[in-house]
Amino acid sequence: MQKWICIICGFVYDEAVGMPAHGIAAGTKFSALPEDWVCPECGSPKESFEVQE
Repeated sequence: MQKWICIICGFVYDEAVGMPAHGIAAGTKFSALPEDWVCPECGSPKESFEVQE
């Protein structure tokens, strides 16, 4: 499981935790999110995320 960070606002998507309040189950890989998914904080597209080191 990886963590992905929005390079625009710093929001972190943690695959291990998911986003249950938004209907995304724990364990959902970032690559499995819909292509039109956007950052819940700033609205940036998936392309604005990179793996958090």
